[in-house]
Amino acid sequence: MKRSFYHYMQTFRDSKLRTDETLLAEDIFKDLQFPKQSEDYEEVSYYLETNAYYISNMNLFDDLWEKYLENN
Repeated sequence: MKRSFYHYMQTFRDSKLRTDETLLAEDIFKDLQFPKQSEDYEEVSYYLETNAYYISNMNLFDDLWEKYLENN
């Protein structure tokens, strides 16, 4: 079974590391409105572009999405 992008991002959570990936994973975790079950690029991308104050660079999302696809 394929996991959602949200669940994939949770593998990056680490309170000791302060990388772009870990910070984004923490922000997504705290975002109660994030589409947690989505496996759809358009849905997640649109959500981040229109609702997420915490992502300043969508290139980070695009890179992580590529890794998500490779790992699923």
